[in-house]
Amino acid sequence: MIISLIVAMDEKGGIGKNNTLPWHISSDLQRFKALTMGHHIVMGRRTYETIGKPLPGRKMLVVTHRKGYLAPGCQVVYSLRSAIGVARENGETELFIIGGGEIFAQSIDLAEKIYLTRVNASVGADVDFPAFRETEWTTIHTEKSIPNADDEYGSEFKILIRNQHVQG
Repeated sequence: MIISLIVAMDEKGGIGKNNTLPWHISSDLQRFKALTMGHHIVMGRRTYETIGKPLPGRKMLVVTHRKGYLAPGCQVVYSLRSAIGVARENGETELFIIGGGEIFAQSIDLAEKIYLTRVNASVGADVDFPAFRETEWTTIHTEKSIPNADDEYGSEFKILIRNQHVQG
């Protein structure tokens, strides 16, 4: 099973502000939906609460330390390792970790792939993606978009694979 991170971040690595995405980029949301459809997705409790509901067509795993926490339509687990185990037991081929900051920090060293949208803005985020050594990764795909009626900011979408997983 491939463990992938999927994230949009601003120029300074910011991923969230005031418990929400600090931008609206329709093309990125559409890409997120297309990539994650039919897969298990893992998120922390606060990210789930920001979304506020199960996303159709995906098995949502919500990681929390709060015993008895309820997330209707989702499976609640108490650690990232448990979430990975559930996905593996269910025969998942690619697990998507979608945030937030704490879950990304716990999973960055486990990830084999990153679907990265770099937003061409600095939004004063209050949650950041963890630092990672981009030299440990190879970009296998890049596409750029410009601001338009549906995309508040321009962005660059990349697919990164950890160097040891690059086919030669």
